Amino acid sequence: MLDTHRGEKMKTFETRGPVDVARNYVVKRTTELTDFVERVKQGRYIVIFAPRQTGKTTFFRWALDALAAEGITYFPIQLDFEAYKNLNASVFYGELYTDIREEVEKVFQKRGHVPSKALHQYLEGTQVTDHLSMLRFFTELENLLKPQRVVIIIDEFDGIPGSAVSDFLYSLRRIYLAGSDHRCPYSLGIVGVKSITQLNYDRSISPFNIQDEFALPDFTLEQVRELLGQYTDAVGQPFAPEVIKALHKQTAGQPFLVNRFAQILTQELNILKTEPIGMTHFSEAHTRLLRERNVNIQHLITNIRRNPRFETLLMEIVSYDRGADFNLHNEYINELATYGVIAEGPEGMCEIVNPIYQYCIMKAFQPLINGLEREYFPEDADTDFLDYLTPDGQIRLQPLLDNFQNFIARAGYRILQVPETPKEFVGQYLLFAYLDQFVRLVRGRMYLEVQTGRGRMDLPILHNSQKYIVETKIWEGERSYTTGKKQLAAYVRLEGAAEGYYVVFDHRKNPAPRTETEIVEGFAIRSYTIPVMQEPPSQAS
Repeated sequence: MLDTHRGEKMKTFETRGPVDVARNYVVKRTTELTDFVERVKQGRYIVIFAPRQTGKTTFFRWALDALAAEGITYFPIQLDFEAYKNLNASVFYGELYTDIREEVEKVFQKRGHVPSKALHQYLEGTQVTDHLSMLRFFTELENLLKPQRVVIIIDEFDGIPGSAVSDFLYSLRRIYLAGSDHRCPYSLGIVGVKSITQLNYDRSISPFNIQDEFALPDFTLEQVRELLGQYTDAVGQPFAPEVIKALHKQTAGQPFLVNRFAQILTQELNILKTEPIGMTHFSEAHTRLLRERNVNIQHLITNIRRNPRFETLLMEIVSYDRGADFNLHNEYINELATYGVIAEGPEGMCEIVNPIYQYCIMKAFQPLINGLEREYFPEDADTDFLDYLTPDGQIRLQPLLDNFQNFIARAGYRILQVPETPKEFVGQYLLFAYLDQFVRLVRGRMYLEVQTGRGRMDLPILHNSQKYIVETKIWEGERSYTTGKKQLAAYVRLEGAAEGYYVVFDHRKNPAPRTETEIVEGFAIRSYTIPVMQEPPSQAS
């Protein structure tokens, strides 16, 4: 792609690996880099464990470049353990030594310097076969590189063989506790997905309790604005302010999703460069992103399917006001946090990290066929989904949801037979599938909004330039029911819609259906309390 104004190749938004400031639009993370480099100067041993595709590798490459800019004070070495996973310990240490030797040579070449004869001879004549010979190697390397301070960054640390991890970490701990200003490595960065406590070592004693944890957060709204602004400065095509806010809201700043969104908007929709990127374009890009199977979403789906307990936990997080305490001592919460599916909310509760992930989670757990699709409408009624559009193409949402309520009543205990679906959440799955089928038929768009992070799912529907809001949750008492109406009214006001629809599934033993329309804080709210049968009649007491 060429910049027709300058006759030079344009930068792009990158999603396939580390970004390059010469080729890509980038979030520079200046504050985070300054923080990290300061920790290196203090000789810290730093760890960062975060989900894939959050920019870790790029960040640490930049950190090494920043250290290189300090002159020859620091000798930066970058390693990658990804290919080591299936090696035995002795082969691992041999490969580790080879990689370090090659990296040392690269640093000298990059600087235009030649290693001393003593260093050259030592690197040629040394072998590392275990953690003890590694300790001796580092001691001699420090002597030969003085007064420079060796800084090592280890990417993909999860790849370390299980047979080597404990001794390796104990050895690094021993080096750190020696306390010398010229220990080797002087500072260390460990980068991975799983935390050290999740790796396979002797759990009776922590081998690395000297670590300094470093958080690499997702992009802020201001950073997303900065990133997209680089494109505007280069091309001249602006993003509407509401597009930038909506993009950040749907992605929560997750780096891959932000860049993928930007790719679709700037490269794939063929929007004229003279035309500003507006909310219509955003909606189209959003739909495309939700429906595609990119590598980030594939990782998400693979990880949440690792354990059947994950579905119940994730649905509890989004369906109940009580939510789930963000307790990393719980193995399921710990694992989902490791995969980047959930995070700690402001009240210490679990939250799905962004609405795009929540939508994909719902789609992943939703049965392809629930067995009740042919019963959406009464047998004696000549009705289908197209009857819920007015002649001028507006959605008749109230009768559409009235029919859904009647459908659940007609289906009765058969909703318990929906395959591979926890009965506690079957109502929400059925509503999601029902609306999804309708929206696709009328060529509208539906997505998820997560307002509180738990306890409610807002389903905005876009069709023919109109927005309709449906909120769904599980009955948790009259107080929660009333509060939910006020929350929905506030969201309707925020989104500029005229009215909202509130669908609450009641799992109590003998619930009564309820339908009511009220004016809540100036907005019409249509509410449904829909009983959900808990067991077939033959089993009922």
